[in-house]
Amino acid sequence: MSKVNYKYILEAALFASPEPLTVERLQELFKKQDRPVPTKIKNLLSELSEDYQERGVELCEVATGYRFQVKSNFAPWLQRLWKKKSPRYSRALLETLALVAYRQPISRGEIEEIRGVTVSSDIIKKLLDREWIKVDGYRDVPGKPALYVTTKAFLDYFNLREITELPPLEGVVQLKKSTLN
Repeated sequence: MSKVNYKYILEAALFASPEPLTVERLQELFKKQDRPVPTKIKNLLSELSEDYQERGVELCEVATGYRFQVKSNFAPWLQRLWKKKSPRYSRALLETLALVAYRQPISRGEIEEIRGVTVSSDIIKKLLDREWIKVDGYRDVPGKPALYVTTKAFLDYFNLREITELPPLEGVVQLKKSTLN
């Protein structure tokens, strides 16, 4: 099988898949005797990424694999295709999510202590339902409070490969100040 065919097969699979695909999953597209090694697949993915540099979509690596997605600068035009508005999240929900992301693992009590207000059960439920956070154990203190961490779905949604790609907290504070002025 030629290099071009491998690349086209990977491209077709990535477009057809509803979720990101790992290198291992992409290998499964091929018969054992034709199966490319992981480094070859990564090289082909790099070539595909270059092929799409001047296009409206891009190949993106996220926490759970690779996917094609629309480049963000085309969002204003594409929003006209969908009548349903994307969900708006409350400030309290976003603050809670940010605290989990930056301070994980963190308990509900710690979130409440930092925010200075009670965290609604609905907020925790929404974040759990969206699969942006999960319970990752329990603190060994009376009451054994749940400890929350972010998930791969959180990373995928925010186009991150790993949690260390979050902007530094100081940068977020500066960004917030500049948008208020």
